Amino acid sequence: MTHLLVGTTKGAFVLTQDTGTDWQISGPHCEGWPINHMAGCPETGTIWAGGGNDFLGAGVFRSSDGGQNWRLAKLSTGEIDSWLEADESAREMFGLEPVRDAPFADSLHAIWSLHLSGDALYAGAKPATLLKSTDGGETWHALDALTDHPTAADWTPGAAGLTLHTILTDPRDAAKLWVGISAAGVFASEDGGDSWERRVRRANTPSEVSAHPAAGTPEDIGFCVHNMVRAASAAGDVIWQQNHHGTYRSADGGRSWENVGQGLPSTFGFPIASHPDDADTAWVIPLNGDMAGRYPPDASAAVWRTRDGGASWTKHQAGLPEKNCYFTVLRQAMSTGGKDSLGIYFGTNTGSLFASHNAGESWSEIARHLPTILSVEAVDLPAA
Repeated sequence: MTHLLVGTTKGAFVLTQDTGTDWQISGPHCEGWPINHMAGCPETGTIWAGGGNDFLGAGVFRSSDGGQNWRLAKLSTGEIDSWLEADESAREMFGLEPVRDAPFADSLHAIWSLHLSGDALYAGAKPATLLKSTDGGETWHALDALTDHPTAADWTPGAAGLTLHTILTDPRDAAKLWVGISAAGVFASEDGGDSWERRVRRANTPSEVSAHPAAGTPEDIGFCVHNMVRAASAAGDVIWQQNHHGTYRSADGGRSWENVGQGLPSTFGFPIASHPDDADTAWVIPLNGDMAGRYPPDASAAVWRTRDGGASWTKHQAGLPEKNCYFTVLRQAMSTGGKDSLGIYFGTNTGSLFASHNAGESWSEIARHLPTILSVEAVDLPAA
């Protein structure tokens, strides 16, 4: 059964669909924490939710019963712990005790991404740190080779801070990893994280590059990667990327990137999704620009699809608000999934969740009035 795992500014939500058309909503979970990303295990049904902020610290919640009950593994302390430590009355009022033994002390501010690969669960944190757990999220260790990369001293935070927001793996080779860091670029490892290579080289050098500071150079695509997805495993190392200043596709595991955004109404956007069985099919949601409001061009919502590897794009907006639309779709708020019938899903910062079951030709709003949606993951989990 397809479950939609939805992270929001006010907790985690789990959506399931019965044989009918209505989606059942469970939540908010995770004590109302801001949840930046979620992941689920199709075999066991375990669900994880990562989030936090400066006040709460960083943490990963875990549910083994389809989202009914959750347990928090707090990875770092936040301002609340200092507050509780200093004020006994606050401890009595909230019924909380300060966390004193967080494994990463106060060095992490939030968890931004989760990714399950075999028996390994990865987490991306702010500031840019890659964590790994081999016991289902009970304990974690940092892959320090990434944090200690020779370029790390020059990494520059994006508007949301220095976040590791995308983690990809190769199901055929567990030693191959890719991460996206805003705004430090794409990094890849082929030895399980013992060493890393920055991969931002252009495949097709442009005749000219925008003066925008995120546009990169004639040699590279820039470091402000917004989101990446890995295409069908049978297609080799095909990776799609939505960058701050363009849409790109790599056929060689990120060693070189081709600009495939010609025909789109904008170079700016956050999410990108790929077809699980067709490496040439992908979907993006362009926005009007980083300094122009970050809403759909002409305030008309549309999802754009390519079926030829980015050589051409078609616009689809049936069922979407075609005028007076000012929402934003954030970097992790679009997903594909469904074992029996492919679904494409995205959520908005205005709390709406949209779905398509005809490859994006038309859309329906399956939930509304949720908190600001930060992430959407479609995962096939066992029925509760």
